[in-house]
Formats: sequence, structure tokens, C-alpha cells
Amino acid sequence: MALRTDLTGMFGIEHPIVLAPMGGVAGGVLAAAVSEAGGLGLIGAGGGDREWLDRECGLAADGTGKPWGIGLLLWAIDMDIVLSVIERRPQAIMLSFGDPAPYAAAIRDAGIRLLVQVTDMDEAARALDVGADVVIAQGSEAGGHCGHRATLPFVPSVVDLAASTPVLAAGGIADGRGLAAALTLGAAGALIGTRFEATHEALISAAEAKAIVAAHASDTECNRALDIARGSAWPAEYPARTLRNPFLDRWHGREAELASDPVALQEYRDAAERDDLDYVPVWAGEAVDLITDLESAADLVGRIGRDAEKAILDAAKRCVAATK
Repeated sequence: MALRTDLTGMFGIEHPIVLAPMGGVAGGVLAAAVSEAGGLGLIGAGGGDREWLDRECGLAADGTGKPWGIGLLLWAIDMDIVLSVIERRPQAIMLSFGDPAPYAAAIRDAGIRLLVQVTDMDEAARALDVGADVVIAQGSEAGGHCGHRATLPFVPSVVDLAASTPVLAAGGIADGRGLAAALTLGAAGALIGTRFEATHEALISAAEAKAIVAAHASDTECNRALDIARGSAWPAEYPARTLRNPFLDRWHGREAELASDPVALQEYRDAAERDDLDYVPVWAGEAVDLITDLESAADLVGRIGRDAEKAILDAAKRCVAATK
């Protein structure tokens, strides 16, 4: 049984699996590996640094002839950046964390598929209003920045609202069972992030990868302290789920105090220069319990796809057996 959905048909891909465009993690090599294996790889371009994009888009184009895309942070971009990304001719552009309206028409007029990630129902309605080709319903179990809705009830609510527009589930999905669950909820596939951090192609250090493999969901928490310490301009409504660390534990619940403490902020900056994991964020979602080793992105895509097929068939068999 092959998993065929509106997403696989839209992009001509084998598996309804999309790489989350994680900043500092999803570069051109990882995106190409996911696409080449039959998913849809997205480069995490953040605010659209042109030199970085030139390098990473080149790596993606060299690594695969299959569809790939680019993800951008709405609060960090302008039209010049969007037009620069359009010039690179990705098959998809994903917009997250802000209002997509100023850029939607330019992307769609260029013949590029528009993916919009949403964290609540108001954002979902806005994404549909601007003509998103795919809406991504991200739950708070996700690693990195997120909203406040849990994935399980949020995804079907967005599916119902979206009607014929395909929806992807995101947040807390790391294996075939999670993908199968997303499809059962009515989604056309899954956007997967943290699990792809623990791959050989991800742009993270060996120490970060080791920490993710060793972590449990109880080791993660949503916070704003690390964004404050980094001097990041992330909007306050989107906290970040990371692995806990001693600096975060010290300042948890004291964000306002941290923001006005120059000694603590300098301490953080000094630690960040040496990439000290007792201070700097390791982005990780609640699905870390399911991550036990590093593997290649290609093997991971294939395994998640196969395991999702098996999970769906096994569930059907159990339900049939229960009725006899």
C-alpha cells in the first residue's frame, strides 16, 4: 500500500512527509536528502540572508532534481527578501509566524506553491483567505517556536475549516505512527522537525545531536528566556520549546528580570560564543522520546513512510478483529 494524498499529488512525491524548515538545522544538504528520498525538503532560511541562501539553495539544487522549497519567518522578512527567494525558483515557499497577506500574491503569481504554518484558528482563517495551497497546523508539542494549541485537537479543527485545501499536521510527530495518526485526523501529511535534527545531514553540532538522542519529553519546555538572552526579536506570542539547561532553569519565570540584567545577558553572550549547551538553546519537541539514534535522512523518510503504512493496516486489522 502506498500512501497517496493531496500533498503527494500536488508535488509528485512518494511520501506525505515534509521537512520542517528549521533555522540553523535544515540546510540544502538535508533538504535535498529528504526530497531525493521521496519527501519534500524545505530549507530553513529564517530572515532570508542572501549569502546563506545562495550556498544552501545551490547545495539543494546539486543534491536533487526533485521538488524542494524554502521556509521564511514572516516577522523577519520584507518584500525584497521574498522576491529574492522567488528568483531561486523553489517549488514551495513556506511562511510562518505572522501575517502572510503582504507576500502571498507574489508567491502564487510566480507559480510557486504557498505553504502557510498556523498556530491558532484565526491564523488558519487568514492563511485560507490569502489563498494558501497548503495549511500547516502546528501544535505546541513542536520543537522551536510554536503556539499554544495541542496537535491532536488542533489539526482536525483546521481540517474542517480548510475544506478542500490540504492540511499538514506538525508538532510531536517523529515516526510512522505519528504520520498515520495525522492522516487519520484528516491531514494530507506531516511536517516533521525534531526527528530530522538527529540525522547526519542536519546542520547541528555533534553535542547537540547527542543531547537530542539522550533527551526525554520531560526535558523540554516552552520558554521566552532564551530569546531574551539572545536578543532575538521573536514575537512574544510564540515561545520556544527547547531542551532545559541550567541557564534556563535559573531564569525560568523571571524573563522581565533577565531582560534588565546586563551581567546575566553578558554571561549568556560569552557562553554562546563558545557554544556552551548549559546556556544556548537546543531546539527540541516532545517527540524526543522516540529518537534513539542518528540515521541518514533518506533512511528516515523511507522508514517513516513504511511504518505509517503498517500502522494504518494494523489499526484496520485490530478494528476488524474487534468486531468479530
